[in-house]
Order: sequence, then C-alpha cells, then structure tokens
Amino acid sequence: MSKRSKQAIEALDANAREAKSSAGRAYLDMPLEEIRQISTNHPIGENYSGWKNPYPTSDPRQLLLEYQFADFHDTSRYKASLWSRQTGKDFTGEGEIVTDCLNTAGSDWMVAAPSERQAMDSLDQARLWAEAYDLAIADYIEEREGGHSRALLKSAEIIFSNRSRARCVPGKPDTVRGRSCNVYLTEFDFFENPAATWRAILPSITNPLRGGQKKVRLRTTPNGKGGAMDRIWHKDPTLKMRWSKHLVTIYHAVLMGLPVDWQELYEAFDDPTGWSQEFECLFLDAVSVLLPYELIALAEDPTLSTACESDFWDGFGNRVVIGIDFGRSGDPTVAWTLEEVGGTWFTREVLVLKDTPTNQQEEILRHRIKRADLVCLDYTGPGIGLGDYLVAEHGQYDPAKHEFGKVELCTFTTGLKREMYPRLRRAFEAPTRVRIPMDVEVREDLHGMQAKVTSNGFTYDSPRTSKGHSDRCVALALAWRAQEHGGSGPVCFMDIPRRSQSSFQPHDPRASWRGDRTVIL
Repeated sequence: MSKRSKQAIEALDANAREAKSSAGRAYLDMPLEEIRQISTNHPIGENYSGWKNPYPTSDPRQLLLEYQFADFHDTSRYKASLWSRQTGKDFTGEGEIVTDCLNTAGSDWMVAAPSERQAMDSLDQARLWAEAYDLAIADYIEEREGGHSRALLKSAEIIFSNRSRARCVPGKPDTVRGRSCNVYLTEFDFFENPAATWRAILPSITNPLRGGQKKVRLRTTPNGKGGAMDRIWHKDPTLKMRWSKHLVTIYHAVLMGLPVDWQELYEAFDDPTGWSQEFECLFLDAVSVLLPYELIALAEDPTLSTACESDFWDGFGNRVVIGIDFGRSGDPTVAWTLEEVGGTWFTREVLVLKDTPTNQQEEILRHRIKRADLVCLDYTGPGIGLGDYLVAEHGQYDPAKHEFGKVELCTFTTGLKREMYPRLRRAFEAPTRVRIPMDVEVREDLHGMQAKVTSNGFTYDSPRTSKGHSDRCVALALAWRAQEHGGSGPVCFMDIPRRSQSSFQPHDPRASWRGDRTVIL
C-alpha cells in the first residue's frame, strides 16, 4: 500500500469516527412533541443538522442516512434499536452483518424474522451489500421441513468466499435453539413468541467458550406494552447486561434525511392509535399471530393446489363454498373455494386477481358462483360495487330478511371480525376440518393476520405489504363462514338437467320435485 493510499484511508477513518460521534446527537433529548413540530415544515430529503456522510460515493456505506450511520457504526455487544416502519431496518442491519463478514473471515451470523417472507427479504438485502462490496458468494443452501420444496422454511444460508456466513430462519424457539453465532433479530417484537425465542437463544449467545464473544442485534417496531422488547427497552441501565439503545421515530428519520412526507403518510394511514405505535414507536396495545406456522402446517396438504381443472365448475354433488375478498388496485381480489368431502373441507382453488377491472372480475367469478352453494363476499369499501352486481344476478343470502340466494354480503365490522377469525382458528386446531395447499404465498398470508388487543377490546388486522393485506386469509375466513351458513336456511336450490318427473329419484330424502330444480326443504 502506498503512503498516499494509507494516508487517505486514515483520513477517511477519522472522518467516519467524527461523523459517528455527531450522528443523531441533535435529537437525543428532544421530546416527541417538539421533534414532531420541527419536522412538520422540514424540507423533504434534507438533513436538519447539516450532518454529512463521510464515505465516498464508491463506498456502499455512503447510502446510509444519519440515523442509519449512527446505528451501523455502534459496535456495542448488545444493541436494541426501536425504529419506525419504513425507515430501512434491514438495509442497515444486513449492511452491518455483511461488513463484519467482509472484515472478519469466518464470521457467523444468524438472522431471524417473524415470517419466512421477512427472513428471505432480509437475506436479499445481504446479497445486495455483498454485491456492492464485491464479496463473492461461494454457496447458497436452503433447507425446508421434510425436504419438500413448498414446505415451511427451516433455514437459508449464504456462504461467502472468505468462509463467513449469514443464515436466515423464521423466528421460532426451535429454529434458533443451540446455534452459537452472532444474532440479528429483525422485527423481534412480532415473533410468534418473542419471549420463548429469546430464552431459547440466550444460552448460546452468552457463552464465550463456543466460538468467542457474540454480538446481539435487536431491531423492531414496538408491539405492545409488556412484550419482550418493552421489557428489554426499559431494563434497569445499571444491570450488567447493558443495551446500547437507538430510537428512530418517523420524525427522527425525516429530520435526518429520509425522503418521506410523513404528514401525507399519516393521512393515508388513518389510524391515530396505530400511528403512535408503528411510526412514533410508543408501546401501546398487544398483538399476537392468529395462525402460528405450526398450526398452519397441520392443515397443509402437498397434494392440493391453488388452481383446479376447469371442469370442476361444471360438476355438482359435494357442497362447495367460496369466500371473496375484493380488491381493485393495490390489493388483489382473492376467491377461496372449499369443497366438502367426507366431512373435511378441501381447498380446490385460491384465485388471485390483480389489477382486474370489476366487470372482468364479475365475468370470471360468474360460473364459479353458479357452482357454489353459498358465497360470502367482503361488502366493505370497493367491495360494495361488486357485491351489488353479484346479488342482482345470483340473489342475496340473508335469512333475517327471508332471502336465500347465493351471495351473503359481509360488512367488515369489528363484530364480524371477532366472529369470523376465532372460528377459522378453531378450524385449524382440528386439521381434519380444513385442508389447504402447501404454498409459500398462502402460508405467509395466513400467518400475517394478527389479533390486536386494545383498550377498547380486540380486533383483527394485518400489516400491509407489497404483496397485499393478508387477502388470502380474509378470503378463507369468508369461505369458512360460508360453509357454516350454507344450507342452514329453509330453502336452497341446485340446478339439475330437465327430465321427466317419473324418472326423477331425489338423492336427498328431504327433496321434492318442482319443475327442473331440486328444492331442499
């Protein structure tokens, strides 16, 4: 290395140390109300304090904003970061991991996330950092339960050319237990059981005899008072296990250069309580997963698919029900079809329609509804228009009004959610009642639905992602409601071919003959 190159590197390191010492300092003791007020009229994308990233444009760390830079360069053994949503958690976390893997040959990191999708997305960030650093990936290993390519992920691992490795797993006690390595738990507070997962991993990371001293990184949005992160965040600072803490609300992030109009985001979010927790990082209400992975796995059947043969819709015999969650732009429309065979309800189709005009959706759904005994439709917001079309053609099911058509219009009130989702949960607790395809998208959608306990009771919701809003779970819950209601009214109709009365033998002892229809009384 030349003398000039050595001097340049030393100068860069000195600048980085100076930038680290000043990063975020202007906001450390600022009350939430004050920092919100300052950020209200702050120019989008500019840095309030004038802080500058010292790295050259050729270095990927030059992309780090001020709050990311401060967290990234904190080398404390135990680090807990409470960050707002949409602030680049995994970009920062994986950047630190890959940088460590680059600088220390043989480094070993485990990344755990609440879901398979989040774990794999986080690992994708590691790939991007490795590419930016020109750190070659020597191997990639993926393991799934039972060796089936569509089964639940056990682990996915990147092995770098210098023997360092980064391994991602779903955040569950059995997947993290016994692994002695550095640990990054992303969205830690949203694990199925964060406390149990923490207990499982703690012995491995605190034993220096197994591969030396380990680093622990927790980065999450808060998830309710009394939870795992709440307890860690408010631990006595005089205890021996001391956490280096980093708080980044949406206001901090905007003042440090995040190019987001938080006021526009607030208006779109339209949930003051949710905003306080998701973006202001306040510990409020508790959230738990409706359907844990283990429960979903009990109902998965590798012989089932999300698609079915077209002639299925032309048949008749077994009971068929459909749940439809309508979407027009952004979220997809999902129609989930169940067929009863021997007392078990098998999934026959999980139809997903993305960015499809309403009239085309109606045409696609028409012959499916004709085959079904009952259809439950989300009659909320944009679903009202499609519901009116379908009721006009297929009739409305509303026993209270003595209407026994094929379509039940379901307005998604809190009361309806409290009725539907616990019943769906009970169906999964008795896996002989419902069978679903072994499919990653289906699994992640079902796992994404959450039970939220608030001061006003409880409700059900799911985080909105680029893939949707747990739309498949909503559709399945509606289909399960349909199977519970279907046939319970005094009359239901099934079209059959016209034939002479004398040759007709009804297959149901309750049936009577009326022209070209069987009428079940």
